Amino acid sequence: MYLIQNTLDFNEWIVMKKQMTSCSMIVLFKLIITGLFYLGLAACQSTDTSQQTKSALSATELSKKYMIVDTHIDLPYRLKHKYEDVSQATTEGDFDYSRAVKGGLDAPFMSIYIPASYESSGGSKVLAEQLIDMVENIVKSAPDKFALAYSTKALIDNFEKGLISLPMGMENGSAIEGELDNLKYFYDRGIRYITLAHSKANHISDSSYDKNRPARGLTDFGKKLVPAMNRTGVMIDVSHISDEAFFQVMEISEVPVIASHSSARALTPGFERNMSDEMIQLLASKGGVIMVNFGSGFISQKSLNERNIFKTVRAKFMQDNQLEKRSQAVKEFTRRYREQHPFTFATLDEVLDHFEHIINLAGIDSVGIGSDYDGVGDSLPVGLKDVSSYPNLVQGLIERGYNEQDIGKILSGNLLRVWKQAEQYAKKH
Repeated sequence: MYLIQNTLDFNEWIVMKKQMTSCSMIVLFKLIITGLFYLGLAACQSTDTSQQTKSALSATELSKKYMIVDTHIDLPYRLKHKYEDVSQATTEGDFDYSRAVKGGLDAPFMSIYIPASYESSGGSKVLAEQLIDMVENIVKSAPDKFALAYSTKALIDNFEKGLISLPMGMENGSAIEGELDNLKYFYDRGIRYITLAHSKANHISDSSYDKNRPARGLTDFGKKLVPAMNRTGVMIDVSHISDEAFFQVMEISEVPVIASHSSARALTPGFERNMSDEMIQLLASKGGVIMVNFGSGFISQKSLNERNIFKTVRAKFMQDNQLEKRSQAVKEFTRRYREQHPFTFATLDEVLDHFEHIINLAGIDSVGIGSDYDGVGDSLPVGLKDVSSYPNLVQGLIERGYNEQDIGKILSGNLLRVWKQAEQYAKKH
């Protein structure tokens, strides 16, 4: 009753109550007169189906009513390798305008992704500039559909106008190239969070994916960059960095931080890329938010194990044949392997388990959405295959008993709070 009263208005509740009472009387009558138990069972199942339909409608309505912010969508790097006009329906990838509208997505953070290899080869800043140019051009080519968003106010204004905002976050601080002046430069170009490292240690921080950890957390430059980001108004993203680096960030930062696309390590034991319970609690205690990654390898232990085996086998194939990951031969090898060893996809329920674990651990104010669409390849869960799928997530939250206020916080409220705090701190400093 609590769930229904929080998702329907009073008149709808009265109608449903009457329907339920009527159904019960009909079932009882049939059982007494005919003794046909299965007719009674079918009638009750019909009522269940009706309630599920109501839940689905509420999920769609909530997806439209509340702003949906997803802090990590890798569209720019996808378009760098194969350009498509995302203002129209596209044949590939996880994001385009029509699917975003269907899913109620209002503010996908465009990931300005810098591969770890650029740290040693050079060109990180140039690549970041190219990807930012690409996002700006998407907006210029379809101003009736998309808009840039450099502030929380702009985000809200765009939402009220019916425009999809394209705020930007930089995945891998390699593009700072050891110069604090570059932080201000990228802020001026619209970057509003920076993931300090990616898959390898860089000049800012050690990485959770890299066994080599020369800084034992943050580098000396990284320890200067964190407070500089606070003063500039750029949110600190602790996804990808090592545990040691995380705890050092938490000591230094004066502003709540985010994990833009991470999930709960307790449900994928040993996977350092996700966050431990201790880390989630500390993040939340200081006002931060962990944004749940949808990739099956982040969600399901079985899926993670299968993908780790595949990566090991593929790496050996590449090494033996001196091939690059994006080569046609490696793509063909991947296709054959996947045919012979189909991956297990996570389920929507397993994704919800991560949300629920975080909420039970650290509270409703601690969690949001960081799907990693267009970034995790063919590993998205059943029911969450692209940006049209957010209502499925919302329906799952409704069915687990979360009310409208709670869902609004998950969809955008928590992230907007942290971003606003970053803005306010920078304004004072």
